[in-house]
Amino acid sequence: MATRKPARIFAGIGAGLLILWLLFMSRTAPAAVGIRMADWKGTGLLRNNKPGDVINDVFNASLGFEKIFVVGLPERTDRRDGITLQAAFSDLEFEFIDGISGEKVADKAIPKTTEHDRLDNGAIGCWRAHMNALQEVVRRNLGSALILEDDADWDVRIRQQLYDMALSTQALTQPLAGTTNSFADKSFRPPPEGPPKGVPEFPINRLPKTVPATVTPYGDSWDLIWVGHCGMRMPPADSPVPRGRVVSVNDESVPEKRYLWSLAPPFTLKDDYPEHTRVVHHAQEGVCTLGYAVTQRGARALLQEVALKDVGDPVDILLRFYCEGGKGRRNHNCLAIQPALFNHHRTEGPRSAMSNIGSHEGWQDKPSTDMTRWSVRLNVERLLDGQEMWDQLPNQNKPE
Repeated sequence: MATRKPARIFAGIGAGLLILWLLFMSRTAPAAVGIRMADWKGTGLLRNNKPGDVINDVFNASLGFEKIFVVGLPERTDRRDGITLQAAFSDLEFEFIDGISGEKVADKAIPKTTEHDRLDNGAIGCWRAHMNALQEVVRRNLGSALILEDDADWDVRIRQQLYDMALSTQALTQPLAGTTNSFADKSFRPPPEGPPKGVPEFPINRLPKTVPATVTPYGDSWDLIWVGHCGMRMPPADSPVPRGRVVSVNDESVPEKRYLWSLAPPFTLKDDYPEHTRVVHHAQEGVCTLGYAVTQRGARALLQEVALKDVGDPVDILLRFYCEGGKGRRNHNCLAIQPALFNHHRTEGPRSAMSNIGSHEGWQDKPSTDMTRWSVRLNVERLLDGQEMWDQLPNQNKPE
């Protein structure tokens, strides 16, 4: 019996050390990392963050925003089923905002300050649905909110992606450490001598040290962040919009260029950057309202500029005017990420089900999600069965 005592002692010491390690990790690691999948490796979520740092809020059930709202017609129960399942596997909490059919919106309720025809009912319904979501943000006095359309899908690594985006947006909009009004991107709030020429670029692994954010993980001075879209121009060197970019190369969640597309040419990301690159920049000429985040200040300004001023264009174009200051709107601090983090999911079946606005003919042979490698929606059955994730957009060009 005496010969077993050292083994018991070492076992006890080992158990004690394990408990201490678990307690340490529970205090230092994010409270939630998303996917409940025991064999999913390489999440990249554990960072060298200081306890209490607001950037850790990216890991909560609303991705660092106060609320997540999903906009969609109540009769599209198929979409509600799908996004509810996706959110469950991603440990996300959200609320539905009921969409509205355009024919139910009275002419008198649509601001018109110039002579033009009424937009078609699909565009009017989409505009009003998004205004209703913004109305909720303002009415509840929410500090921030993420607004998604009900056909949005995302990568299982969404928190890792948003963490990197938060680092990027802070670098572009927070004052440099030790200052109150000096910025790494000199085109954001130009110094007295004016902004420098060219396009400032910052590698994500060598970002300037800035004043820590205290309000949201994404910074303290933004109005809108476009996280889901069908294309976004990067402000060129002569743009009046701030031109700074944060560049992340070798991002394994970004598919190869052959899978990338944009409805807002030129497609600078594809033309000028290497494979598997993601860029965060100030927004210019975005298309689609698939997903965007707003602050309370931004939502109030959106109600003023988009809900209460001339509705002569679809809502995504009105958001563009809101950001850039077009057609009687003031400009606002808007940012964007490319490729988008929230993308359209296409279900198998008749293409007519793809949109409640436009008409689509033909048949979708298999389900897909644009520009998303590890789609949550397309991996649901594997998540249910505890299997390995499926990369729907695998690499063709192997790295050397």
